[in-house]
Amino acid sequence: MTKQEIVNHIAEQTGINKREISITVEAFMEEIRNSLANNKENVYLRGFGSFIVKHRAKKTARNISKNTTMVIEAHDLPAFKPAKSFVERMDADAIDIVGE
Repeated sequence: MTKQEIVNHIAEQTGINKREISITVEAFMEEIRNSLANNKENVYLRGFGSFIVKHRAKKTARNISKNTTMVIEAHDLPAFKPAKSFVERMDADAIDIVGE
């Protein structure tokens, strides 16, 4: 599902103008990006999941084809961890599909 499909779906459900929904969705995503990238703060959405910053330590890696080693510096990565209720819902849907 794309961002535009989400906007269209919300517009159909609520009757709100697509332009206003698009601005809101973009602002929501920008707020999450700013929180993670600039402030290094996690974002917790109860019942949905958490957008978290994972820190990767400095490590040494090998390039086997060139037989060389290189250092990969420490860095941060964004990650998503789904809420327990979300995972349970996905598992329940999978069981329903298999059980049919």
